[in-house]
Amino acid sequence: MKFDEYLEGKKIDSKKYRLAEPGQYEEFKRIYDQVHPESFTQQKLFLINKIRRAYKLEAETAEKKPAAKQAMRPKIPLKPKTS
Repeated sequence: MKFDEYLEGKKIDSKKYRLAEPGQYEEFKRIYDQVHPESFTQQKLFLINKIRRAYKLEAETAEKKPAAKQAMRPKIPLKPKTS
């Protein structure tokens, strides 16, 4: 997974972020390329949240996952009560 894909997964607009803060973007990209994505997330969690609020990925550009279909439930016929 590339750094830009990682940012999109975190709902961060990578283009806006790269243009606004090129130094931090390049530093984070360099670190991301050296460590596992989960490790990067643990290291930069609070900064990622701050960046997400500042450079939120627009709903139109974000890929929406298709909604899961509701599972069909079997219809069980009820027996009438007998006294």
